[in-house]
Amino acid sequence: MADEASGAQDPSTPGCGESPGMKDRTLHPPSATQVSGEMDKPLISRRLVDSDGSLAETPSEAPKVGILGSGDFARSLVTRLVGSGFSVVVGSRNPKRTAGLFPSAAQVTFQAEAVDSPDVIFVAMFREHYSSLCGLSDQLAGKILVDVSNPTEQEHLRHRESNAEYLASLFPTCTVVKAFNVISAWTLQSGPRDGNRQVPICSDHPEAKRAVSEMVQAMGFMPVDMGSLVSAREVEAMPLRLLPGWKVPALLALGLFIFFYVYNFVRDVLQPYVRDGKSKFYKLPVSVVNTTLPCVAYVLLSLVYLPGVLAAALQLRRGTKYRRFPDWLDHWLQHRKQIGLLSFFCAALHALYSFCLPLGRVNRYEVVNLAIKQVLANKSHLWIEEEVWRMEIYLSLGVLAFGTLSLLAVTSLPSIANSLNWREFSFVQSTLGFVALVLSTLHTLTYGWTRAFEDSHYKFYLPPTFTLTLLVPCVVILAKGLFLLPCFRRKLSRIRRGWEKDGGVKFALPMDHTLAQKTSHV
Repeated sequence: MADEASGAQDPSTPGCGESPGMKDRTLHPPSATQVSGEMDKPLISRRLVDSDGSLAETPSEAPKVGILGSGDFARSLVTRLVGSGFSVVVGSRNPKRTAGLFPSAAQVTFQAEAVDSPDVIFVAMFREHYSSLCGLSDQLAGKILVDVSNPTEQEHLRHRESNAEYLASLFPTCTVVKAFNVISAWTLQSGPRDGNRQVPICSDHPEAKRAVSEMVQAMGFMPVDMGSLVSAREVEAMPLRLLPGWKVPALLALGLFIFFYVYNFVRDVLQPYVRDGKSKFYKLPVSVVNTTLPCVAYVLLSLVYLPGVLAAALQLRRGTKYRRFPDWLDHWLQHRKQIGLLSFFCAALHALYSFCLPLGRVNRYEVVNLAIKQVLANKSHLWIEEEVWRMEIYLSLGVLAFGTLSLLAVTSLPSIANSLNWREFSFVQSTLGFVALVLSTLHTLTYGWTRAFEDSHYKFYLPPTFTLTLLVPCVVILAKGLFLLPCFRRKLSRIRRGWEKDGGVKFALPMDHTLAQKTSHV
């Protein structure tokens, strides 16, 4: 959203206008029947991208919109507006130089001419260039200015007021609306199907918000009313957030990875070096990582369903669903999706590492050494029936668990989740998710087999890693099994349907338990 304008002004600079006011002019965007084509389809085409460089006027019957700025965002905005049926006039300091960058259907002229006739004008330039528009204050009086700018993180911390509030202080005779700052140039060009559809809007004037909201809908997006202009600072902070819902799950996954990696390093690398003087540090890049990843994935998957178990236990203990969960449990429940996706990510990496293990040179050396030992021992046939069955079952359960986990991850995508009804989504995320946890548990138990009972696997008196990973999943599975007992299941179903232990809402559960099974789960 850059413009070629230059110059900066301190936030304390007085406004360019003198008295507030607003002209009685309303912009009427085209209706759905007037908009040609589907808004979800990309608008990039040779007809729109190619420009003959002329400054010819566009048809006057289309609603006219002005844009001040000629940067990348301004060009994408013009493309979307033109494709939505609006007549667009672009104001630039050098119209002849920039006219070829815009669609031929848009009029590119000087800034003073661009703001003359439109009632709604997009200000697509940086904050430091706002003061360069003070010479247009008389022409901008009474018009709607849509601020689409975004501050940098340093600017957001340095300035106490938002860009939109600063623009409003410079032009008190205009109506400022904050909008479109969370929409990228790519989304404007490619269509809202490939990006976020929501457009937060805030302003102190309801009529101006209504007019801009109608434009947002005509462009194929969904307006979200964020209140007065004082909310603009919060709206401008939205693009500055880097995966806000992923911070805690990512730190959790990283902490688990570091713990299990150090634990496996001590058992598989440090212990042979200290005890027998064998150097196995070559295991650090691949082998130790591949041993750590399934541990992290398995524990993360169990942590997805543990808060639901704790929430059900709290509801049973309290005898009501109308009391808030503790904050830590509430936040845990809200982060289950991110934790599950991180579990799938670690499981996918484990599958790739396992697939690449036979390609490593270390594995080739071990195969050759095993063959030499077999020849020296005069053994023509080396076959251990128990190990063969264990490995076959172990691999089969791992593939099934990873396939089920993949299905959970796919249905977490908004495009897939929106195509499912609530019962289908609940079945996949709840029932199949628990099946994935059970398969992962069987996969881990098959891997351990009888190793937990052999003294040779307790290196430095530390138990095998898989025994540690089984603690939380087994608790979840046992708790889920307890909740399936009739005494707990019936009471929990009644509580989730509004029954209270000490309240006035008491009723018996219907004899037909199919209705109870359809009750949504925590």
